[in-house]
Amino acid sequence: MLTGINDLNKTVANAAGTAGKATQSTADAQSDRFLKLLVAQLNNQDPMNPMDNAQMTSQMAQINTVTGITQLNDTVKTLASQFNAMQVLQGSALVGREVLTTGRNITINEGVGQAAFDLADAADKVTVQVLSPGGQVLDTLSFGAQTSGRHYFGWDASKYTGTGSPVFNVVASQGTAAVKATPLIRDTVVSIGNDAGTMSVTLKGGTTVAYDAVKTIL
Repeated sequence: MLTGINDLNKTVANAAGTAGKATQSTADAQSDRFLKLLVAQLNNQDPMNPMDNAQMTSQMAQINTVTGITQLNDTVKTLASQFNAMQVLQGSALVGREVLTTGRNITINEGVGQAAFDLADAADKVTVQVLSPGGQVLDTLSFGAQTSGRHYFGWDASKYTGTGSPVFNVVASQGTAAVKATPLIRDTVVSIGNDAGTMSVTLKGGTTVAYDAVKTIL
């Protein structure tokens, strides 16, 4: 793993150096073209109506502005490339770790189904319906009154023989008013991906979510 990280760091550094040289080369080429055009203009100007200092200063200011914008754009692209590489490097530390992400799947491990949910407010009644992938009710868990915030739960999945991960619904209420509940998947990260600058996390249960969808690292 250490060798891989060192290789990635070298790759990032080499890419930054190459991009920096390319930026400098582009800027130098633009300045060279401008100076050649300016000299040609001076050589071919009307001696009776020569270019005044204000015109020359204005043209030099314009080329400097264009060159500066080009260098800034190239620098931003280089930084974005470095950020993506570093994000993948940091994300690799999640492999093998348990995380919470938004979703309704229940992860089964050694006969126990695990998941969690967030309550927006306190509730005097909370129930969790465990469903098969096809929507059949497998079990109903009652948790009574619960405070606002995050709650973890386990489900006895030793008798579950279906294929695919069960899912769950949370129903919470305070009196006659419904309380918003956000279901959360609890699972282990098996791999990290990066497609067109967008990083994703693949979980052991087969679910793939965006990297920024990870709520908590357990």
